[in-house]
Amino acid sequence: MLPDAAPALPDAEYLVLSSRLIPGLDGGYTIATLARARQLAGAGVAEGAGPQLLTFDPGTAADHAAHRRTFAEQGALTVPSRMRNLFDEAVASDGGAAGWLRAAADAAVTADPDVEYRVLTDADGRPFAALPVIPGNPDWHLTAEPVLVYDGAGEVAGALHGFRGLYRAWLDHVAAAFGDRRIVVICESRQLGELIADWSDPRVRIVHTIHTMHVEEPYTPDASMNTLWTRWFRLADRFDAVIWPTATQRDDVVARFGDAASHVVVPNPIAPVEARDDLREDGLVIMLGRLAPGKRVDHAIRAFLAADVPGTRMEIWGGGPEQGRLQALIEELAAGDRVVLAGYTQTPGTVLDRASLLVTSTAFEGQPLGVVESLLHGTPVVSYDVRYGIRDVLGAGGGVLVPDGDIEALGDAIRSLLTDPDRLAALSAEAPTVAAAWSPERSLDALTAVIQAAVAAPPRR
Repeated sequence: MLPDAAPALPDAEYLVLSSRLIPGLDGGYTIATLARARQLAGAGVAEGAGPQLLTFDPGTAADHAAHRRTFAEQGALTVPSRMRNLFDEAVASDGGAAGWLRAAADAAVTADPDVEYRVLTDADGRPFAALPVIPGNPDWHLTAEPVLVYDGAGEVAGALHGFRGLYRAWLDHVAAAFGDRRIVVICESRQLGELIADWSDPRVRIVHTIHTMHVEEPYTPDASMNTLWTRWFRLADRFDAVIWPTATQRDDVVARFGDAASHVVVPNPIAPVEARDDLREDGLVIMLGRLAPGKRVDHAIRAFLAADVPGTRMEIWGGGPEQGRLQALIEELAAGDRVVLAGYTQTPGTVLDRASLLVTSTAFEGQPLGVVESLLHGTPVVSYDVRYGIRDVLGAGGGVLVPDGDIEALGDAIRSLLTDPDRLAALSAEAPTVAAAWSPERSLDALTAVIQAAVAAPPRR
């Protein structure tokens, strides 16, 4: 009997919206967003060209061209020209704003003279738009201050109602090119989500992805949230689907806020790797990631030293604001011969292939990409049991979970594995099978099912 064919994505135009996509910034968010776009290309969207990636950061056209080149060189973009930017397209070739932007501007709207503006110019120094400057305000995107639009003579021709008016004008312009075809929008940014939650075009279905933790310290399901999240949850039922990266986070959200919104789970795709078991070094424990306070790298250092297994050593790969403090701690503990801050690496896969064990002591997680990648390389993981995602992975095998913040338990788990080669080998052998739950194929199947359901149902706006 032939296997069932993989489900097909609905025939539609596909847009992926991201506040920005800049090489080296935003870590797992950038990786996951570009991976989703490549997924859609591989599934045949736009005959393999993939979705249009729309970004909204006001960099220069030269900056955005450089970003596209870098992503293309890294193999992260299928067709670079499909990555478009609002401000690149807001410029007319003969000066001033593009025709679609001038047409959207309201000549009766004027700027508040007390508000500072950032004037944007084209390559020849001619103004085409001016953005209100809202310093120190995380809710800048919600401002009602006008966005100014210039004509070819360099005069203000009108204005749009805040960033909402600007962003929606571009999206309406992009959507106008699709005629009567339906449009699937995958919104990868909560700020953008807030601004498009009332987009009532009957052709449009909005699938909103989530990449991060939604609660603040102490990161329990009932912990407080910042204002952006609080506002966003009030709008969540307007999206045709909300995608969470793990079942645990989805379940916590539904238990707290109810199921009025369409909350679903789609794991972020993580590409298979070719592991090099011949590179494995006995007794090598690693950490891999940003040296930031929330990662609690000092816990891992203390736990590793407390494990006190002869012949073992720790390499900590990455950089960040905690580097100086961590180096001082290593020196204070006289551990420089066993614990090394190794800096950035361009080949994290090789680091994972060399390691006997990966340790993570993070206070919270948004998407467990690093844990899954470690398992793909056959490297077992010892971790605190924190939200979100790590239990979703290691609960099936490939590592050990210990109570959050318990340095002694973390050290005991490290010691237990490093002194039991048979158990360590068993975890290493099962690790790739556990990681297969996050394969591109399973991720695409889940994403396809979500989009099919959204397209089949009436729009929620």
